[in-house]
Amino acid sequence: MFLRDGEYPIAQERAQRINGEINVPEVRLVGPEGEQIGVVPIADAIARAEAAELDLVEIAPLAKPPVCRIMDFGKFKYREAKRAHEAKLKLKQIQVKEVKFRPSTDEGDYKIKLRNLIKFLEEGDKAKVTLRYRGREMAHQEFGVRLIERVKQDLDPYAVVEQFPKMEGRQLIMVLAPKKGKKEVKKAVKKEAKKEPKPVASP
Repeated sequence: MFLRDGEYPIAQERAQRINGEINVPEVRLVGPEGEQIGVVPIADAIARAEAAELDLVEIAPLAKPPVCRIMDFGKFKYREAKRAHEAKLKLKQIQVKEVKFRPSTDEGDYKIKLRNLIKFLEEGDKAKVTLRYRGREMAHQEFGVRLIERVKQDLDPYAVVEQFPKMEGRQLIMVLAPKKGKKEVKKAVKKEAKKEPKPVASP
C-alpha cells in the first residue's frame, strides 16, 4: 500500500526505512514544509532531521538517489490511519433489512416487527416492509393497505419512504430509509417513548 506525499508515494509497509536505517551515501532531501533541498550526504540529512527534532523518512527508495523527507513519522502514520478509518466508515455498506407482514398480523406480532424495523433504522440500514397476500386475501387488499399505512405512520419520526407501497405479484412492498443519523434516531426513539401517556389508575 502506498500513500502520496506531494509528488512522491510513501510506502506504508514497516519495511520502509527511517533515520539510521537508511544506509545509502546520499539522498535527495525534501524539507518538513515540502521544500526541495537537493542532493545531500546521508549524514547531513540525518543531522538536519535531528536538529528539527523530526524523522528522516525514505519516501522514494527506488529513485536515484533515493528521496527522503524530514517529517514527524509517528504523527504522519497516526493522521493517515485516522483518514483511512474515516474513509472506511463512509464506505459502510448500507443493507436492506426485510420484515414481513400478513394482512392478519396480530397486535403482539405487529409490535415485535415494528421494534425490529426501528432497530434496523437505528443502525443506519434501510428497511423493506413486505406484506404478502395469500389465497382469498387478495379479494380484500384494503386490509393490507391499512396495515402498511399504519407501519408508515408509526415509523414517521424515524424514517422516510424511499419506495412507496406498490404491488409486486401477491406482495405489497414499501422501502424505508433512516431519516436521521444513528444517534439522532435513537434520541427520537427515546423522545417518542416519553410522549406516550402513562396509564391512569381506575378510581
